[in-house]
Amino acid sequence: MSTITIHKPKLILTGVAVRTTNEAEAGPDGQLAKLWETYFQSNLGSAAGIKNPHYIYALYTDYESDANGAYTVVIGHELSSDTALGNTNHVVAVVPESKYMVFTTRKGPVYEVVAETWHEIWAYFKESKEVRTYTGDFELYDARDFDPANTELQIYIAIQ
Repeated sequence: MSTITIHKPKLILTGVAVRTTNEAEAGPDGQLAKLWETYFQSNLGSAAGIKNPHYIYALYTDYESDANGAYTVVIGHELSSDTALGNTNHVVAVVPESKYMVFTTRKGPVYEVVAETWHEIWAYFKESKEVRTYTGDFELYDARDFDPANTELQIYIAIQ
């Protein structure tokens, strides 16, 4: 896993959403796998107003507190502009401009590398001087050559 720090402007995303916790996702009541199924059935990437449809975002937002509380996950795409807001039947989420620490996973099976990297992120921030803002973190997938058995992706963590 490697990291860089970057600054990103505000993002406006649209997609399908669920509210959950890390505790729920670790057990039999996890909802994220079903949310991914819902996303893939939605054909959202071909909807009007989508910017760069090959980029799929899994946004973690509306944190109740921190990594231990409830949060909302939105899986979808960036909208091309604020004017596209009225053109969707899906959830819309605004991610404020922020500084991000970007973690790049190793290549491997998607569910394995995502879970592994999130555990590394949680451990990193327990020991780091960097402070998470919990304003909107996201996984960024590039669907152009996506191979679920051999995936590498970036996880963006908003920091102060």
